[in-house]
Amino acid sequence: MFRLPMLAGLMAATALPAFAEVNVYSYRQPELIAPVVEAFTEETGIEVNVAFLNQGMVERLQAEGERSPADVILTTDISRLAEIVDAGVTQPVESDVLSEKIPAEFRDPGNQWFGLTKRARVVYASKERVAEGEVTTYEDLADPKWEGRICTRSGTHAYMVALTSAATHHMGEEDAKTWLEGLKSNLAQKPQGNDRAQVKSIWAGECDISIGNTYYMGQMLDDPEQQEWADSVRIEFPVFEGAGTHVNLSGMAMTQAAPNREDALAFMEFLASDQAQAIYAEAVYEYPVDTAVEASELVQSWGDFEADDVNLMDVAKLRPDALRITQEVDYDG
Repeated sequence: MFRLPMLAGLMAATALPAFAEVNVYSYRQPELIAPVVEAFTEETGIEVNVAFLNQGMVERLQAEGERSPADVILTTDISRLAEIVDAGVTQPVESDVLSEKIPAEFRDPGNQWFGLTKRARVVYASKERVAEGEVTTYEDLADPKWEGRICTRSGTHAYMVALTSAATHHMGEEDAKTWLEGLKSNLAQKPQGNDRAQVKSIWAGECDISIGNTYYMGQMLDDPEQQEWADSVRIEFPVFEGAGTHVNLSGMAMTQAAPNREDALAFMEFLASDQAQAIYAEAVYEYPVDTAVEASELVQSWGDFEADDVNLMDVAKLRPDALRITQEVDYDG
């Protein structure tokens, strides 16, 4: 059974029950991970308690220290994975299963975190106002031909910061700043809302292209109120010049405290299994990190792309520079 306890209950826990359980702090919304949680409990009998935290996870874990009830962290974005490791709230996990199922480029060299799914940062383009193949590179988004035609979310959001970090890696800091200034000058409106809100703006004729993660297409198609937005656009896979399409991760880590370590390891190894990877692929419309597991038919229908092969930890290290550049150009102003 999938249980979503009140966070206060988790925080107040000082004595753990005798039955097998895993306590999860998650940046991912509980309904998105419910299918894999339910499958794990059905197979193992181990209960999973999920507390959804959309902010302040590191601060909470630091405040709780060794008394934290949390065993496993589920999060999105390489910068967040790097942040929890840098904060000292995780521990290394040695597991032959994880090493075998998760490619080296999608796990921390010190085994502090492990990738679960991949998502590409793509362009959503109006089917009516943008020709197929008109968007080819991220660099092209700074071209004046797009003036007044682009919508994005806040430049300081983790997903945009990761893209700017990747741009900094490929272009160098000075050219990345120039690129971001060009992108800002092409905005149709002040950065606001989430990735789906940008697609809604395309549908409403307020802009012609936007930047977003691939899985939002699946989420919009699942929502009767948003299907029309999704139908108004197609996905284009831009690349960095001389490289590939920017890819980010969702991932997991074991907390430093982990009061239920054995059960937590069982949960992490299950999440890396073919069964869980396939469920994840269908449930959240992302690409499995295990290349032996195929993406869902819907995700495959969006097209093929060549992923950027840059080490994601190299991208994560550039996050402070990317944030500074974003602030210097006053991207959200």
